[in-house]
Amino acid sequence: MERVKKIKRSVVKRAKIKAIKEAAKKGPAVAYVKNVPTSPRKMRLVADLIRGEDAFKALTILKFEPKNGSTVLEKLLASAMANWKQKNPDIDFDKANLFVKEILVDGGRMLKRLRPAPQGRAHRVRKRSNHVTLVVDRKPVEIKEEKKSAVQETKE
Repeated sequence: MERVKKIKRSVVKRAKIKAIKEAAKKGPAVAYVKNVPTSPRKMRLVADLIRGEDAFKALTILKFEPKNGSTVLEKLLASAMANWKQKNPDIDFDKANLFVKEILVDGGRMLKRLRPAPQGRAHRVRKRSNHVTLVVDRKPVEIKEEKKSAVQETKE
């Protein structure tokens, strides 16, 4: 009877971690910005404008948007696109058909200050900040082919 050699858990765990890291080297690119000194509510208004948009179109939208958070998001989007380009050097950047896959605006640190109020009282002022996570990826090609075939079927 042959004995099967048992593999240690640590070896299996190390192999899993290595596989996850290899998979992360391709695909979507992520960029973060933390502690932006605007309230999350105001930043979400700007983030909603570019969610799901083509990356180059989103850059144009942010460039001409007068709101305060648009300059920060413009730099963040450019950074995410550069990260994608660095991750995927073999793919042509202009023909990659990048889009804003995901954009999250979370609350950050809150500076708490006191403002004088009448009759010797004080009111608390909360100066909010936010963290933004932006994910850029290629648009899947299969969706376009399915739409074309559906259009051809309706014509026939």
